Amino acid sequence: MFWPMLAIALGFLGIAVLGVLAVKVFIEAQRLGHQVTSTTERINRAAEDLERAATNLTATGETLR
Repeated sequence: MFWPMLAIALGFLGIAVLGVLAVKVFIEAQRLGHQVTSTTERINRAAEDLERAATNLTATGETLR
């Protein structure tokens, strides 16, 4: 009777460990998603700034040499 009880306890422990690891992976995936969103917004702002600067440069007729 000892071995079946031990097997059940170890099985439950294994499932609990997998559950904890799954929660950690989910949290890190959410954090990564937020970082990707933030970086994408920063890149878009920089692209808009660059486009505005290029528009102003062409409006003044200046050239880069």
